Amino acid sequence: MLAAALFINYVDRGALPTAAHLIQSDLHLSESQLGILLSAFFWTYASLQIPVGWLGERYGAHRVLAAGLAIWAAATMLTGVASGFALLLGLRLMLGLGESAAFPCASKILAEAVPATGLGTANGIVAFAYLFGPAVGTLIGGLLMARFGWRSAFLTFGALSLLWLWPWSRVVQPPAAAGRAREETPSLWMILRQPGLWGAGLGHFSSNYTFYFMLSWLPFYLVRERGFSTTDMAELAGSAYAVNALCALAGGWAIDRHIARGGSANFAYKSVMAAAHAGAVACMLCMALGPRMLALASVFVYQALCGASSPGVYAIPQILAGPRAAARWVGIQNTMGNLAGIFAPALTGLIIERTGHFTGAFVLAAAVSLLGLVGWVFMLPRLAQLNWRAAGAAA
Repeated sequence: MLAAALFINYVDRGALPTAAHLIQSDLHLSESQLGILLSAFFWTYASLQIPVGWLGERYGAHRVLAAGLAIWAAATMLTGVASGFALLLGLRLMLGLGESAAFPCASKILAEAVPATGLGTANGIVAFAYLFGPAVGTLIGGLLMARFGWRSAFLTFGALSLLWLWPWSRVVQPPAAAGRAREETPSLWMILRQPGLWGAGLGHFSSNYTFYFMLSWLPFYLVRERGFSTTDMAELAGSAYAVNALCALAGGWAIDRHIARGGSANFAYKSVMAAAHAGAVACMLCMALGPRMLALASVFVYQALCGASSPGVYAIPQILAGPRAAARWVGIQNTMGNLAGIFAPALTGLIIERTGHFTGAFVLAAAVSLLGLVGWVFMLPRLAQLNWRAAGAAA
């Protein structure tokens, strides 16, 4: 059910990027207005991660996640009847409000239910779902838009999203883990004092910059920069997102397999993150400067690397924070990480509007990707659950 929720999350948030070129023509929007719409989602999404993480721990992650899904499904449906820039902007903010519940609540539930040795696979399954969402959303959404217009996809996706609430209402909530002393529950200040939080936050920002840049602008890039039709774009982008999702599933399984054979979790997670960021730099530059076929191949290589590293983005904080702090840690980390969602789409829109090409946007994404090596490899401590009692005594 968590995987299904995150799948829906990414189908709904990815509908606007898929429809961007059609909405721009229909509503006469500039590239900078389009960039604002693509980034506006993250204004509320990023800013609400910390309070939503607190709400998930205070009132129950199951309830908060359900409320969030209802809000974002409604926003998706209403986008299908929006008639101008101002209304679209308000609905993107509403979508970010609802979807902010997803990852803090999912991380809280996974940290309680799954042992550390299985978090790679568990997060791989969830990552497969949310990364497969853009594949399905782009393909089906693109085909719906080509046949029935862009509004049809938003109305359809929003209505179908609401169906998730019925089976979720029947999921039995596990009892709270017993035997944890109150003093073992870290305060917000104790979490903020951890260098690992800031390393994970920087790594997450870097990962998300290239990811959201591609998620927001890949359909537009394929149509306007590389000359593909709407149908061809939907098939290519959907296939690339499917590669991303499959590699997330395989990456999480491979990490847990390595650990089960006696390997180091620290080595496994950090090696995958380092390889993904170094490879992303090369892929961004090839998409910026390479010929058509090399650029297209680089799209798929990037998606494979991104997918393989996706389980670590949330498994790492779940391991470090443990069950009692995972929602707040992920809320803080997600706030830092999703600032990239504010900057990447908007900066890309400005670069395209001023230069007429994507080259500068890809070069900037390559530079930001280098920061991930610093965050994930050099700033993180050795991966094991932090001793919050000792951290509290030190504070």
